[in-house]
Amino acid sequence: MQAPTMKALGYAQALRPDTLTAVTVAADEADAARLREEWARHDPGLPLKILHSPYREVVRPVLAHVQELARDTSTDVLSVVIPEYVVGHWWEQPLHNQNALRLKARLLFTPGVAVIDVPYLAASAKPPQAPDDPAAR
Repeated sequence: MQAPTMKALGYAQALRPDTLTAVTVAADEADAARLREEWARHDPGLPLKILHSPYREVVRPVLAHVQELARDTSTDVLSVVIPEYVVGHWWEQPLHNQNALRLKARLLFTPGVAVIDVPYLAASAKPPQAPDDPAAR
């Protein structure tokens, strides 16, 4: 349960959708068990759907799941909320968001699906606080 994920979950809940499910990908059953345990410990108050991908591929299983939901749902628009890091240095970009960018690119062409990015500032993107700033204490 990383901070960007928690922020995206909070944003998704603030949308007050009729249904809301968190989706993640696990490489094996041990990964899935660890995710379920961590999810239960944080208890965000919504169900967790774990997709299995033995080769740690994220985009294809999530894309298939979203496309299936978009076909089967009676709503006009299915919103997909994706957490993304905002980094402070150009050289950090290849280290973050690669799955998010690929997933977003593929979902943009899926009929009935809206993609929502929720930015999260990485430590390198946060401005330094002045030492005499009361907020720094």
